Amino acid sequence: MAFEEKNILNRLYVVAGCMFLFALAISVKLMNIQFVDGEKYRELAKENTTKNFVIPANRGNVYADDGSLLATSVPKYDIRFDAVTVSSEDFKENLKPLSEGLSKMFGKPVSHYQNMFRKARADKNRYLLIVKNLGYSDYIKVKNLPLFRKGPYKGGIIVEQRTVREHPIGKIAQRTVGDEAYDRPGYYAVGLEGAFNDLLTGKEGHRLKQKIAKGQWKPISDDNEIEPQDGYDIVSTINVNIQDIAHHALLKQLEYYEAEHGTVIVMEVATGEIKAVSNLGRTSNGTYYEKLNYAIGESHEPGSTFKVMAMMAALEDKVIDTSTVVDTGNGVKVFYGRKIYDSHRGGYGKISAAKALEVSSNIGLATIINDNYSKNPNKFINRLKSWHLTEKTGVAIKGEGVPMIPQPGDKKWSKNALPSMAYGYNLRLTPLQTLNFYNAIANNGVMVKPRFIKEVRAWNEKVTTYDTKVINPKICSDETLAKIKEIMKNTVIRGTGKSLYSPDFSMAGKTGTAQTEYWMPDWKSNRRYISSFAGFFPAENPKYSCIVIIHKPSTKKGFYGADVSGPVFKRIAQKIFTESRNIDKVEAIERPDPTIEKDFERYYAKLQQPAKTIPNVTGMAGMDAVSLLENLGLRVQVVGNGTVASQSIKSGETLKKGQTITLNLS
Repeated sequence: MAFEEKNILNRLYVVAGCMFLFALAISVKLMNIQFVDGEKYRELAKENTTKNFVIPANRGNVYADDGSLLATSVPKYDIRFDAVTVSSEDFKENLKPLSEGLSKMFGKPVSHYQNMFRKARADKNRYLLIVKNLGYSDYIKVKNLPLFRKGPYKGGIIVEQRTVREHPIGKIAQRTVGDEAYDRPGYYAVGLEGAFNDLLTGKEGHRLKQKIAKGQWKPISDDNEIEPQDGYDIVSTINVNIQDIAHHALLKQLEYYEAEHGTVIVMEVATGEIKAVSNLGRTSNGTYYEKLNYAIGESHEPGSTFKVMAMMAALEDKVIDTSTVVDTGNGVKVFYGRKIYDSHRGGYGKISAAKALEVSSNIGLATIINDNYSKNPNKFINRLKSWHLTEKTGVAIKGEGVPMIPQPGDKKWSKNALPSMAYGYNLRLTPLQTLNFYNAIANNGVMVKPRFIKEVRAWNEKVTTYDTKVINPKICSDETLAKIKEIMKNTVIRGTGKSLYSPDFSMAGKTGTAQTEYWMPDWKSNRRYISSFAGFFPAENPKYSCIVIIHKPSTKKGFYGADVSGPVFKRIAQKIFTESRNIDKVEAIERPDPTIEKDFERYYAKLQQPAKTIPNVTGMAGMDAVSLLENLGLRVQVVGNGTVASQSIKSGETLKKGQTITLNLS
């Protein structure tokens, strides 16, 4: 018995000891949590109950030169429905009026929405999409429909807001303005949006929030930890009116000639500001849209538009004059074993250098350059380099194509390189690089950097202003400029561009027709061309320069630069010129008109008479008579329109202020 009691007592001691050790372990653990790992667990708890939310900054706007919006950020709303959270009573009561409201707003039958909601209810769908991409006003209307007005918990409405970039003028100039990458939301790489992304983006802010019931978060304080800084606005050089003219002129021509793609650039001569850029490429179904930035990024052989540069080099180096006679023969000439052809069958024979450029003779220009530079080709190349034709223009927009002009020692250099370059082959330039040179001719030899941006603004305050930057203060002598301008005028009047001539307004320019992909084995059976026209207007005092390039027009309809690209240039110049003339006519109205001056003097003389008797206003314009009589304190009633035929109170009677006089007008 005593043994059993002792055994039980020993067991109790063991149990008590174990309990003591367990309690001691708990105490040690608590102390460890409190003093050793306490900070770790406190931070973990804080992370689970508090969170730093990002407050996105508003992206800056992109404006046209007159303040019109080209790109801006607007909120868009997607509406979804939680079919589980709504009570049965509320669902039954509001199903029909909710469906009717949605049907009225979005045009689908009431039954469509009723069936959709019933199916979602049966499937316990907690994320049913109702409508996407709502503007703010429509979002408010949907939010206040029956059931939805009860809010997210009773009404089941789920609102997802996001900010999207919109272009108020549509797809016009889309590649120039730039757009968000479709596969990378928030990423901008092209156009003005990409070039000035850092300025437009701004800096995001942060706000600390605490988790509350049902997964909701509320701000811990009224102040943000870091305030967001909105992006800057940028004011571009694009003119909405000129852009619209350029876009539609190009589109019309591309559609008619079924061309692959084309581009237009309009530049303001004195400042280098780009007023319009249109880049249109054809889709598989034959429509056109702003596909790629051909104007800035696409280098190609310019063809005959480069003949202007070749001729200017020869004139400036004084190896020829405009009257120098060039023998173009019968339209075919061999240079170093390779034949060069003129488009005119039978050739032009012996003509002046000026005539060679006017009629765009390949043989004429090749002969001029080869005869005068073959022994020292670097002299010709160095002249082109002095005009920065071997360099990028350095515009802010990304992706500018690299110019390629070979020189002795290069892989592409051969004896035929020099005569080929004379008429625009064996070298590559972008449309903007070509236009920049033509703009310098129009600008009396001053080469300015092409510019897409005027200023950066923050809250309507100027932050940075971009001024005109001169690249070369004088590309050549005034003598050379005068000669080349005259030839370019005559090209339109009597040369390859004579079909574009109009006596109503003057243009100067150069046509271009270049073969492309001529190295392909199928070229003879499927010839492809690049048609171009570059120049400026008005010819006498240029305000704008412009280049039009159209790739691969249908050869069944035409492919020469004067036929394909020239009309686009003319249409743009004509519309801009016509508007300028209208402005001049409005200003001319301000010139003194003898009749108006005589009427005013008569009115003024009557006004200066002592206000004691009723004046004679017969024969006066009704508006003038009313003004005169009311200034004398009379009440005037008018019958009819025109001049005063009679007055109810005869002139000379005593004037009594406040009395009524009736004027009969005819």
